[in-house]
Amino acid sequence: MPSVARSVPVTPQQHTGEIPAISLRGVRKEFSGGVVAVHDLDLDIAEGEFVTLLGPSGSGKTTVLRLIAGFEQPTAGTVLLRDRDVTTAPPFDRDVHTVFQDYALFPHLSVLRNVEYPLRIARVPRAERRERALAALATVRLEGLEDRNPTALSGGQRQRVALARALVDRPAVLLLDEPLGALDLKLREQMQIELKEIQRSSGITFVFVTHDQDEALTLADRTIVFSEGRVAQSGSPQEVYERPTSSFVAGFVGTSNVLAGEAAESVLGRDGSWSIRPEKISVAAADTPAVPDRTSADGVVEELVYTGATTRCVVALEAGGVLSALLLNGGADGQPLSRGQAVRLSWKPEHEVRLM
Repeated sequence: MPSVARSVPVTPQQHTGEIPAISLRGVRKEFSGGVVAVHDLDLDIAEGEFVTLLGPSGSGKTTVLRLIAGFEQPTAGTVLLRDRDVTTAPPFDRDVHTVFQDYALFPHLSVLRNVEYPLRIARVPRAERRERALAALATVRLEGLEDRNPTALSGGQRQRVALARALVDRPAVLLLDEPLGALDLKLREQMQIELKEIQRSSGITFVFVTHDQDEALTLADRTIVFSEGRVAQSGSPQEVYERPTSSFVAGFVGTSNVLAGEAAESVLGRDGSWSIRPEKISVAAADTPAVPDRTSADGVVEELVYTGATTRCVVALEAGGVLSALLLNGGADGQPLSRGQAVRLSWKPEHEVRLM
């Protein structure tokens, strides 16, 4: 796994000119034993931006979230919220709320009283408290369930209660620590759409931590990929997916092929390492004429992996190396493929991305 020599400044891609909702300057976090979880990070997140922090376990993404929330103190550096230095401020003295994977609802309180709880702590009058809690429940589409106990709700409903409680006093920043991880696939996909709608309608800055690549790409205005405590790449989901800057990002965000060494020189006529996404590659019979404006490579089908709507075709190239192609309905030109079959792969040159 390649590491990045230093953390590069990560700036907002929108709302230019405004004071960022979050600014981290030279933030470093070391744990006992000399373990460095975050290396000298500079990061800006704009007001109203939906940012996902993406990376494998141990990459530093959750530590960054905890530093913003105040659950951890940086070893060095500064944490700013709306230009206010909160580096040493406790969590309750930051205009930030956190939604955890386990929801952390009070089982002995009704849904309404769970949502009201932050307002009770803030000594908001009872009538206003109820009005704002009911409005928050309406935002997450839980009208009519205010008297129910959380234990009587589904996982998706409990997640929405946790969101309503976090949103009820309109924090400057909402931090979400893998909140959809405990949900099944269908419910997780539904909640992804609803989360995006809630963020857009509320205008609150969302920072969402996940190790799920599809989730990060689906939700974000901007995806920040972490590796070994540093930022490996930052950009729009489309930019990070379509134009990865390193072998790590190409391999971690979605599935990618990498052509390098002699295989790259033989197939592409260039040295270096190059990424080509499987869905950009077409598969045809071996005797299909080459198309002038497309790169082509011959090989033999090594494996076919059926996934329902698509089939992943793994091809061992004559030039060396292996490429995977993603095919709808598992066929080439409408004809089924088989292991050991000779095929010709082709793709557009603009889909070849140089890796650093």
